[in-house]
Parts: sequence; C-alpha cells; structure tokens
Amino acid sequence: MAHRTMMKIALNAAIFGIALLCTSCGRSNRIIIGSKNFTEQIVLGEIAAQQIENTLHVPVERRLNLGGTMLAHLALKDGQIDLYPEYTGTALTAVLKQPLLTDQSQVFVEVARLYEQRFHLHWMQPLGFNDSFAMAVRTEDARKLSAPTLTAAAERSWRLGVGYEFLTRPDGLARLNAVYHLRWNGLPKTMDLGLLYRALNHGQVDMAAANTTDGILTSKEYTVLQDVKHAFPPYQACFVVRDDLLDKTPGLREALAALSGTIDDRTMRQMNRRVDIDHVPVIRVAADFLSNLDKRRQQTSHASL
Repeated sequence: MAHRTMMKIALNAAIFGIALLCTSCGRSNRIIIGSKNFTEQIVLGEIAAQQIENTLHVPVERRLNLGGTMLAHLALKDGQIDLYPEYTGTALTAVLKQPLLTDQSQVFVEVARLYEQRFHLHWMQPLGFNDSFAMAVRTEDARKLSAPTLTAAAERSWRLGVGYEFLTRPDGLARLNAVYHLRWNGLPKTMDLGLLYRALNHGQVDMAAANTTDGILTSKEYTVLQDVKHAFPPYQACFVVRDDLLDKTPGLREALAALSGTIDDRTMRQMNRRVDIDHVPVIRVAADFLSNLDKRRQQTSHASL
C-alpha cells in the first residue's frame, strides 16, 4: 500500500500534473501502466508491462512511481493511465469511503461492484497476496512480551513511527487505537516509509507501522505483532483496469488473468527484498518472476500428461 509524507505527495502531484499535460496527447494504441510510489507497486507494474508485451506484443508505456493512492486512482479514472495495481482494503476505505469490512471475499466483491458502478473500472481477480499494515517491532522487544501479538503489546508503552497515510486513513492509526487501546509514549513520529526500519534500528521508535510484504521483514531482527482481532481490513493486491481498454484489446483480460493467484506473501516479500536490499533492477526482478512462472506452468503441464 502507498504511504508517503505530505510534502513528497504534493511534489509528486505537481510533477505528475505537468507530465500529464505533456503526454496526454498522441497515445495511439499504447497501453499505459501506472503504479504508486513504492517498490512493491513498481515491481507489480513492471510485471504487468512485461506480461502484456510478451503475450500481446503491443507497445506498453510505463508511468510507474506516480505518487500516492489518490494520484494513481485519479490518473486511472481520468484515462491518463490504463491500469495499475491496487489493494482491496485501500480502495474500500481511502477511495470509496466505505465502512470497514473484515471478510476478504466480501471486500473484493464490494470494491469490484462499486468501482464498476461509479468509475467503469474493472478489478481483476487477486494476485494472491495480502499487503496489510504490519506493526513491526525489534525482535528483542517482542520476546519480552507474553505473546507476539498486538493484544500483548498493551503490556507496555511504545514510541510509534508511521507513514503519513497511516496517520490519516480511517483504517490506520485510528482503527488500531479503537481495537487495541495501545499506550503510546508521546505523539507518533511521521516519516518516509524507507526510514521506519532505520528509526527502529537506532532506537528512535519502538514500533513501526510498516507493511507485511516489506522485503526487510525477511530479516530476523524484526517481528510483526499479530493482528489477532483483525483490526485491519484485507488488502488483497489486484490489477484495476479501464473497461474500455479491456473491450478494445483482445487477449488483455486473459493475459492479466494469468497472473491472478500467482504471487503469495513470501514471493512478494522476496521480490521487494531483491530490489530494496540486494539492489537488483526492477526490470530483472519482474523478468525472473515471469520466467519462473512459465517454468512452473510447463512442469505442471508435463506432469499432467
């Protein structure tokens, strides 16, 4: 999900607006793929771009790293991009302003219905992973609790670090406080998501509002406290596509549907880690994923003969 500081969002909005003025004409038959402004989104956007290029052999333009949720949504709704990856819980609360729901199937059905009704946008079936908010702490601190859960976290007070969106969204800090009544040592420290783990490392905060698929969570230094009361709604990742593009592009629906159910939490976390920690180029990470996916399908096909 996208969480950035207000200043960066405003700057990205200005840059993006200028870019749209310069590129809104002369689209011809290109498919334009967007993404929000964090690693996971950029990787997913690149996977979609390569999948379309490999299967449909049509020109694809990448407008990745656009900005936060509303910038990406408005770009899609207004036809400046044709598709981008989004999360069901984010769409339900931040875009549609609907009440929180905890059943993942119900959330998907409701979001898909309202997007079609209000925006003429189609939600593809989920990719297979759930990128929820993750309340991460140092493992040494988690071991001092009676259990690695948010319920047990009430045993002590915490200095909290958050991204801007977690502070302002109804499914963020407000929801966490309403469900768990945790004790905070001072006001939350708002920072860029990329700084949260550094702040944990340096002892500037004790708990960080991160994301479950962050690549750095492959490290044993951090523990995600379990959300046993399901405070956060499901955030299944899906591609959202303009209806008119699906109607006029033969094979596009099938090409994107082939990605549904292929990325679990572990796979997404590993891809994020390769980019953020191992510094592998996004284009390579996406290509490797698609290559491995093709190999798995071939093996399954041969095994069924």
